Amino acid sequence: MTVAAARPAAPGDRPGTRPTPGPHVLADPAPAPSRTELAGRTTELLQAMIRNACVNDGTVGSGHEARNARAVADALDGLDLEVEWVEPRPGRTSLVARLRGTDPDAPSLALVGHTDVVPVEPEGWTRDPFGGELVDGWVWGRGAIDMLGLTSAFTVVTRAIAASGRRLRGDLVLAAVADEEHGSTWGVDWITQHQYDLVDVDAVLTESGGVPLGSRGSRTIAVGEKGGAGRRLRVVGRPGHGSGPYGSLNAIVLAAEAVRRITAHRGPVVIGDLWRRYVDALDLAPDVRAALLDPARIDDALPELGALASVAHATTHTTVAPTVLHAGSKPNVIPGLAEVTLDIRVLPGATPQDVADLLDDALGDLREHVHVEGDWFGEASQSPTDGAAYAAIERAVRAHAGADVVPVLGTGGTDGRFFRRRGVPAYGFGLLSEQWDPGVFRSLFHGNDERVDVESLGLTATALHDVVTSYLG
Repeated sequence: MTVAAARPAAPGDRPGTRPTPGPHVLADPAPAPSRTELAGRTTELLQAMIRNACVNDGTVGSGHEARNARAVADALDGLDLEVEWVEPRPGRTSLVARLRGTDPDAPSLALVGHTDVVPVEPEGWTRDPFGGELVDGWVWGRGAIDMLGLTSAFTVVTRAIAASGRRLRGDLVLAAVADEEHGSTWGVDWITQHQYDLVDVDAVLTESGGVPLGSRGSRTIAVGEKGGAGRRLRVVGRPGHGSGPYGSLNAIVLAAEAVRRITAHRGPVVIGDLWRRYVDALDLAPDVRAALLDPARIDDALPELGALASVAHATTHTTVAPTVLHAGSKPNVIPGLAEVTLDIRVLPGATPQDVADLLDDALGDLREHVHVEGDWFGEASQSPTDGAAYAAIERAVRAHAGADVVPVLGTGGTDGRFFRRRGVPAYGFGLLSEQWDPGVFRSLFHGNDERVDVESLGLTATALHDVVTSYLG
């Protein structure tokens, strides 16, 4: 096979070219690294990636993921890997490394981890969000959970297997990708459209899973995710002087009423198999359990779940969240125009017409003043729970956590959707320690004081090593 030693792109390197060959495969494979060793290497790489501050604010010139792509390349340096650098825009760099298997007909697996992070509000942090500090067994910093910790584990396990000399039957692909935090335009979306051969595999692991659930300690694994149908409301009133508000048609007032109606509107409730399995894993009183499985009573029962209420609601409803408002230009002018951006997430089976009907029902007689703009629709995606990759995950979780797996529907977006829509099963992976609470875990995504414990990094890397070697043989 063609081999390449991974290294950071030097000045003059062209993305997409392969560096020089590395050493030959060892004759006698080395034993698998210990959990302590894997945890240490994953922690060190995570700290480096946090400090690289690859902040994606949504603009084309942000992200600077080339820094983290080079960090991953450094970790893979000198190994028998085929390495490709992909850079659709300057600095928006992804790295894809493939370890060839011995059997071209064997199943292949990709570990897809993004390298960008969202912005922070520093005043809300206890520690430097880009310091990557290790304090009392915890790594602090933006991206620790979402998802630099997992990307680091993907990298460390890939290195461990390649360096051991073990010859897997199937191909192992590591994709450290850009721009996941703003739709993946310059990351997986671009790669799957223009260079799909780099990530053409039979199954994918990405974010996120492994969160303890209930007294039995079951661990969640994301098998799918909701789709999106973002819309914008164009609210038309009538401009006037601020000194005479009585009888005016203030676009801000109209927009406020539109937002109130939309957020108060109760759309259809879907009680699916994944939600039933989730409820079964929780420690609930029988009456609460029954209410959570009843479309007519679920909303009244949600407060019983505490921090998990938002997850429960999002898993069973199409959600509409107003996120941006633009209106007005001058203190003494009543605005005649306002615009409201809506983040709409849809469940499997939903259609664009369902979204239109929901907004029409909510707005009612305000429709003469409110125009709904946009028609983009990204359908929800879901992978099966009966394939070889899923079975390998189940075995690893039982072996290292002594727990069952609970398949869940992710309520946010991940790079997994680009593979599922091509018929490739993709699963959110991870294995967190027992000290985690699912509500706390969710609150750290895009939140203040993001952090992860070294124990979880070790558990994740060790279980991942087993999944890879089990699935790829």
